[in-house]
Amino acid sequence: MKVPHNRGIKIPTRIIISGILLLLQIAFLFGVLYDFTIQSAWAYSISMIAGIVTVIIIMNRRGNPDHKIAWIAFILMFPIFGITVFLLWGGGRVTPAIKKRMKICEAKYLRYLKEDEDVKDRLKYYDIMHARQADYLTGESGYPVYDKTSSEYLAPGEKLLPRLLEELEQAEKYIFIEFFILAEGIMWNKIHEVLRRKVKEGVEIRIMFDDFGSIKRQTKGFIKRLRNEGILVSVFNPINPVMNVFMNNRNHRKIVVIDGKTAITGGINIGDEYINEIDRFGHWVDSAVIIKGYAVKSFLAMFCCMWEFNTGKRIPIKNYLVDYPVGDDGFVLPYCDGPLNDKNPAEGIYMQIINTAQKYVYIVSPYLIIDNTMKSLLIMAAKSGIDVRIITPHIPDKWYVHPVTQYNYLELLEAGVKIYEYLPGFVHSKLFISDDKIATVGTVNMDYRSFVFHFECGVWICDSKTVFDVKEHFQELLLSCKEITIEEWKKRPLRYKLKQAILHIFAPLM
Repeated sequence: MKVPHNRGIKIPTRIIISGILLLLQIAFLFGVLYDFTIQSAWAYSISMIAGIVTVIIIMNRRGNPDHKIAWIAFILMFPIFGITVFLLWGGGRVTPAIKKRMKICEAKYLRYLKEDEDVKDRLKYYDIMHARQADYLTGESGYPVYDKTSSEYLAPGEKLLPRLLEELEQAEKYIFIEFFILAEGIMWNKIHEVLRRKVKEGVEIRIMFDDFGSIKRQTKGFIKRLRNEGILVSVFNPINPVMNVFMNNRNHRKIVVIDGKTAITGGINIGDEYINEIDRFGHWVDSAVIIKGYAVKSFLAMFCCMWEFNTGKRIPIKNYLVDYPVGDDGFVLPYCDGPLNDKNPAEGIYMQIINTAQKYVYIVSPYLIIDNTMKSLLIMAAKSGIDVRIITPHIPDKWYVHPVTQYNYLELLEAGVKIYEYLPGFVHSKLFISDDKIATVGTVNMDYRSFVFHFECGVWICDSKTVFDVKEHFQELLLSCKEITIEEWKKRPLRYKLKQAILHIFAPLM
């Protein structure tokens, strides 16, 4: 039975201390700069020049114009503070050393993934437009397209847990787990029970989770207890009280790899709200896909690469790779993205799908915080006669993000895009389906965080029964949705319009 969300786990002392110290550092830096500028005219002039130079730098950087405008507005409104924050976290900036470390890791593991020219040729014969999508993804993310791979779509999240437990029970050699959120609770307890038994059976278990995503969801000593049980644990980008440019970049991926034969990805994290055991924002809709066969190799490489990047310890991937062909079910291409590669395959594949659609594009996303380019593609598709439908939540998880999602409604509605809000609660799935031919399932939201700041992953599926399963789920969701109409949306209260307009300015910073 679903119960109200229990907020019994206290905010850890570490996050409180880190937060206080970070605020003190920012306040001190701001105070020093402020005092410096008001002491003399020349100091004030220097600060103004610094602001102008910063704006010029922003304008001449590569990247999204909407993102640039948001930073410029922020700096103009809060000159000294804005420059300070931009220098620390502007535009997903990371140091060359961090980028180099990731490139070295990728080079070590991606070389074990071999591209099959016969598979590429068969995909081109099947559909040249979708073959180009695969070529794009391979070129930008480095992961090949596979055949001899099966996929199983599961939604909502409560349907995944029993299948996940079933797959974990079959593990004989290793289980690799990577999540943004790993929260203690009913879901974790069931998974943990299997993992403890598997460790005793000699199965190697590695767990990696993001510190920011998980820190408030774990009790004291959680990591130590796992390590005492023989489970290897890596915490991604631990929160600390020292300001650094990498703090804003989080690991938002969700990956499970079992024996090189099975992989799981999707929007779901390990937390009771994802399986509707607790009620946070009404009924929570999430999804995942279970991959078996050759394509599992790519998810293994993703995990190994991130593990070494985060820990500095190499995983001998050759010992974990297996050839495990299964019956053909179309084409499967796992991919990943992140702030260190100067590319953007996650957003790019969404744009490719919209741009090449012939009949329809169906989208599910918890957020619709999109730039002008993405919006223009959706508008052009709808005006070209493509059936474009988007499902977003009715009950938001963040009060300041949902108005930005809704800000984009009117222009899309006027172009013919159909927008629906899921009335029973919160939709966390990230899905694209098009033309009964392709679908993507993964961790990538339609927002700046996913496209710019976060490490993400997903799987592109073509000519598979799974495409129809995802479409069927979309159609089921529509039955519980309310369609947003232009007439109704124009009549929303003025205070909502003002809130949406103001928060939209800062959308790229969210």
